[in-house]
Amino acid sequence: MEDNKRVVVTGLGVVSSVGIGKKTFWDAILSGKSGISEISSFDTSVFRCHRGGEVKDFDPQDFIPKRKIKFLGRASQLAISASQLALDDANLSLKNIPKKRTGVIIGTTMGERPLEELIQVWVKGGLKDIDRLRVLQASANNISANIAIYFKAQGQNYLFPTACAAGNYAIGYGFDLIRNDNLDYILVGGADAFSYYAFIGFQSIYAMAQEKCQPFDKNRKGMMLGEGAGILLLERLDLALKRGANIYAEILGYGLSCDAYHPTASDPNGIANSLEKAFKETGLTYKDIDYVCAHGTGTALNDKVECQAIKQVFKERRKDVPISSLKSMIGHPMGAASAIEAVACSLVVKEDMVPPTINFEIPDPECDLDCVPNTARKKKVNIALNNGFAFGGNNSCLVIKKFQE
Repeated sequence: MEDNKRVVVTGLGVVSSVGIGKKTFWDAILSGKSGISEISSFDTSVFRCHRGGEVKDFDPQDFIPKRKIKFLGRASQLAISASQLALDDANLSLKNIPKKRTGVIIGTTMGERPLEELIQVWVKGGLKDIDRLRVLQASANNISANIAIYFKAQGQNYLFPTACAAGNYAIGYGFDLIRNDNLDYILVGGADAFSYYAFIGFQSIYAMAQEKCQPFDKNRKGMMLGEGAGILLLERLDLALKRGANIYAEILGYGLSCDAYHPTASDPNGIANSLEKAFKETGLTYKDIDYVCAHGTGTALNDKVECQAIKQVFKERRKDVPISSLKSMIGHPMGAASAIEAVACSLVVKEDMVPPTINFEIPDPECDLDCVPNTARKKKVNIALNNGFAFGGNNSCLVIKKFQE
């Protein structure tokens, strides 16, 4: 393929419960660090669960001028900060590239937190107590728009609200825009801040664990909610080579499907369909895959269904390909999940290290795959799959390859 049609990852930015910045995040997940802690950003006394993947050490003033912060919701603050980290990592300033050839695409589940704050104010005091500034901050599309405004990126700008698969959707569409010559550079990923209403929702369907997330473990109790942002800078290969960029990985393609199975889980056939579509688009087969970054939420049904799909697709190799769940460490940061996991996959193929699934204690016969229990592993990884699945059956699988000229 011509270099102007190839799409590479040249910058990584992450704000997560285990660390801020690429190196801190990477070191944390390789060491099996847990980012789960007692929640301090809102009162959890009415819930059964009081823990989650909260970003404790984040100060937006480290990245954003104080005068601008008051106009931004927390999700936008997280996303802009991760974008700045990605640009710094890529050694690229948007001042030096064509603004109209630079875009922003972001995925989210809950959008901006001011929306739920406005509802709470309205219920308590009525319309007279509504803050007009908070109204302007409440729209979900503000996340991608705020990034574009902050960095003066004037290319295509989109927000995908496809829940827990949204990060992969954003990255996949950004890949398409560059490959089809609509853009040269694009900031892609996902962002979500802790949400009171997300806690209400997940508790009401008994999907949350109280202490820890244990993906693929026989005694798994459920997910742990999280927050954060993951941003990747994508650019055309020829431009990256021209400026001598450090290239982490190449995006080969993706597969999407929508198959409902259960209100809280995808259909195993639907998941398998998204994997097969990814193979078809990229010309790969299950024999080419070296690692799977699992959706791995830690709920009984989700993990079972994902494992069924992987067994179905990988056939005789089902126990040979390592899979692991970062959510065991960072919690489930909703729309940011597959974006943060794509950051990890870019580092996996670059460094040939596979992060573990922590809190794994008792094997589950229905999840009898190689889940890299508790300890990171040195392994040659040429091609990684990044899985992201959402309620309602929005399934996504992103293919990330080790870069080779």
